[in-house]
Amino acid sequence: MTPAAAARFLLATCFLVLLFNGGARFAIGLLLQPMTEDLGWSRSEVSLNVTLFMVLTAGAMFLVGRLVDRAGAAAVLGAAVLVSAAGLVSMGFVEHPWQALLFYGVVFALGSAGTSITPIGVLLSRWYPQRMGMANSIAISGMGLGQLLVISLLAAQLAVLGWRGSFFALGLATLVCVLPLLLFARTAPGPAPAPNGAPRTAPSPEGGAATLREALASRRLQVLLVIYAICGFQDFLIAVHVVAFAVDEGVDVLLAGNILAFMGLAGVGGVLLTGVLNDRRGPVLPTAICFLLRTLLCAALLVSREPAVIAGAALLFGVTFWATAPLTVVFGCEIAAWSRLGAVTGLITMVHHSAGGFGALVGGEIYDARGSYDAAFVLLLVLSAIALGLTLALPRRPAPRQ
Repeated sequence: MTPAAAARFLLATCFLVLLFNGGARFAIGLLLQPMTEDLGWSRSEVSLNVTLFMVLTAGAMFLVGRLVDRAGAAAVLGAAVLVSAAGLVSMGFVEHPWQALLFYGVVFALGSAGTSITPIGVLLSRWYPQRMGMANSIAISGMGLGQLLVISLLAAQLAVLGWRGSFFALGLATLVCVLPLLLFARTAPGPAPAPNGAPRTAPSPEGGAATLREALASRRLQVLLVIYAICGFQDFLIAVHVVAFAVDEGVDVLLAGNILAFMGLAGVGGVLLTGVLNDRRGPVLPTAICFLLRTLLCAALLVSREPAVIAGAALLFGVTFWATAPLTVVFGCEIAAWSRLGAVTGLITMVHHSAGGFGALVGGEIYDARGSYDAAFVLLLVLSAIALGLTLALPRRPAPRQ
């Protein structure tokens, strides 16, 4: 296999990894109701698994990044696929709530963190140094398609498989479809590395921080962490509450549910467009466009609550859902040396996801306190404007050392 063919094969493998990652993460929503009926659990007991999953996945991102720097992205991905499959298959045997917390909230959470955009972003940045934005965008689009395809297939077969069989199928499919491809990809020829560990065709990383301490002290990284925290806060607030908001405003329940589904598809188009813009103009422009669009959409929803406006604004917001995801590793390359890229990208992703959990909670608190989401949209509007300003004012990337 030639290096060019190996690169395309690796990109397809990364796409498939994220497809199963995205689909498996959302499967609990489909299986919640049959689980609670069969086991006699409350919905809060099952929902607690999701809370623990989100918290642990976010917290593990930085550690995953450190492992990638030390052991390599391919090794971390291979091990994480095994852990993910073990957690999913084990869920088919649960009888008590503590078992679900262990297998889903801990084991599957760690596996999901290890098959996330952090190791894949680092891996693809080495194989596609000149087009890392587009390569990461293609891989990340697998998450959106996975949410659609995996959940649709499970829903169609749920009556036959049951909730236990669905977990078995997810785990086995992840293992059978993904692990052999990852193992094969590890043997494929890659670009010859330079002495510092970067591909010889990669942009010069000499301006990046050589140590993690230096990277954390970077003003550019500190500003980026604020930007990504705002992005995650907005993403999860909208994703969790958009259907309820639409129904409150008179949108048909079926249409409201379809709005959320098609926001995922819109996100696929948005993330691919981000890759094109990044490879041509750098990461700042697509990030700024993302927050400019969010500013305008929040303003529109504060002015009009017509169903057509809500549907249109939601779909356009969906375009921005994963816009910053493929840019994480691009910004990371501007901040840290290749040997610290995993830790930096893991830290950025961890902040994004942690803020996302807080955003979902704040949205609910605002509604409970005020009986509407008006204040939430005002908050989102202000945060979008702040993030846009911070993006345009990002400190320049470090100059290469002489």
